[in-house]
Amino acid sequence: MMPVRLGMVGGGSGAFIGAVHRIAARMDGRFVLVAGALSSDPDRAASGAAELGIRGYGDFARMARAEAAREDGIEAVSIVTPNHLHAAPAAAFLRAGIHVICDKPLAATPEQAREIAQAAQASGARFFLTHNYCAMPMLREARALVAEGALGDIRLVQAEYLQGWLAGPAVGKQAEWRTDPARAGAGAIGDIGTHAWQLAQFVTGQTPASLSAQLSSMVPGRAVDDDARIALRYGSGARGGIWVSQVAVGQENGLSLRVFGSKAALEWRLTDPERLILSPKDGPARILTRAQDRSASYRTPPGHPEGYLEGFANLYSDIAAIIRGDSSHVDRVPGLDAGLSGMAFIAAAQASSERDGAWTEVGP
Repeated sequence: MMPVRLGMVGGGSGAFIGAVHRIAARMDGRFVLVAGALSSDPDRAASGAAELGIRGYGDFARMARAEAAREDGIEAVSIVTPNHLHAAPAAAFLRAGIHVICDKPLAATPEQAREIAQAAQASGARFFLTHNYCAMPMLREARALVAEGALGDIRLVQAEYLQGWLAGPAVGKQAEWRTDPARAGAGAIGDIGTHAWQLAQFVTGQTPASLSAQLSSMVPGRAVDDDARIALRYGSGARGGIWVSQVAVGQENGLSLRVFGSKAALEWRLTDPERLILSPKDGPARILTRAQDRSASYRTPPGHPEGYLEGFANLYSDIAAIIRGDSSHVDRVPGLDAGLSGMAFIAAAQASSERDGAWTEVGP
């Protein structure tokens, strides 16, 4: 497979997620980074591009036009900016016929999400959303088990994502934009709640029909939510819950998912990502490991831990295959529908919380 020529918007010097995407994209040799508009500051954009040895641009609009016109121009672009800066570059590259790989959540506002959706629907290019956790081997195995009926009818779904890093005043670039409603759009529900929402949806194959949410801002003066308790109702009759927090002191990155069915239950935790616990209704629990993973999405021998970066790399590998025409990978990679679902989740949770937890339908 010829490597896909990749560009990047954002992710310049000091940016955490940009480096993550660059490492993941090159891990399997299926992408080569050749161009970027790495910063809105022209000098920083130029120096960042020179440091990486790629073509540099002072703004994404010029980059989209120039790269679309080149015979050796980029085929895909990775957008790794803060949430409020996803829509404009995504739309520009989609209109230029260039595939878009965007960090989650889809956008900061419903209006920005609609802008991306309209551009994607009018473009021949594809849109991908990097919910990296769903690409981890044992979560793909969990999805397969649910799909084949190993759990029976799904009855209960519980997802949690607990962090403590914002338990005090926001300090540093990453904390500052994530607690600014103009740039983030939402607090914990957008930053990590969309991960919990997407993961439960990915594994169970079901989307809640309505929810009841209580969003809180525990840190005095904070303008976005930093703790959210959300009850879920599914059209199938199942019930569920999501708890996300960035003020849970002592928690580092506590993502977990439990799914309970009529025949068995599944439990997975990011703190021990190599193991999936399958508990039949009648019989002892089994610990499943990557040695039993049928998705073959792991890249090191069982017992050699994989995690955060490898999840991103699995997505990038699947995306490269899709771009090169292998449609068998499509259902493994979140796309526009997943992004719009995440935005609908945020909007419903905010609307419910404003009405003291009133049950609110989750829109399309």
